[in-house]
Amino acid sequence: TALLSPTCDDTAVEEAADLALRQINADRKEGYILSLYRIFSVREHPQEITGSVFYLILDVVDTECHVLSKKLWKNCVARFAHTTVYGQCKAIIYINQARNIAHLNTYQCILQPVPPRYIWTVCPDCPVDDCPTEPKYLEAAVQSLAKFNAESEQTHYFSVLNVTRASMQWVIGPAYFVEFLIQETSCSKNDTIADISKCKPLSSELAQIGFCKGSVVNSDLEHEQFVTISCEIYSLQ
Repeated sequence: TALLSPTCDDTAVEEAADLALRQINADRKEGYILSLYRIFSVREHPQEITGSVFYLILDVVDTECHVLSKKLWKNCVARFAHTTVYGQCKAIIYINQARNIAHLNTYQCILQPVPPRYIWTVCPDCPVDDCPTEPKYLEAAVQSLAKFNAESEQTHYFSVLNVTRASMQWVIGPAYFVEFLIQETSCSKNDTIADISKCKPLSSELAQIGFCKGSVVNSDLEHEQFVTISCEIYSLQ
């Protein structure tokens, strides 16, 4: 059978793109949930017996949800244009609606951040994404996690697993904004722990993983630090 070229707003094509992106996000182990920006192109290959194979090229942008959240891309908030990572996913998916089958055969995604020169044009004062492995961002993550550990009702302390995104801005002094993964440690909240980084992580079968967004704003005027933290904890699948 010949390859068809359906329109990108065809219902079956939109459904194929949605299902392909769901399975791509479910398969990815690091980074953020990708959201559909638009269907760039599609070819359809009807199968002899039933169903179709769709060859899709999807323009995607990343969201504020980490892939470990397992959320559907439609339920995730897209980032502001100047902080977005964007790219393209090529996917081949077999769909058989009659038998309720959607099988992602293969995919490849190429992603890249928005160039800094574009950010400076659109928003000169906006913080620009920086290298998340720099020590100052790990320190900011540790400081904001200390607030979570002090205030949360979890039974164990959590430690920083890795910083996934980071930026800096001058507000009333240097301000650091971090997104990072945390892992549950073997140290109980009933004990007073001087250095949480010395706590061993719980075994991978037992440990909960979390995703946090934190900030540390240093005030040069008041010689104070303002720390914020919000975390989502995921039970291991």
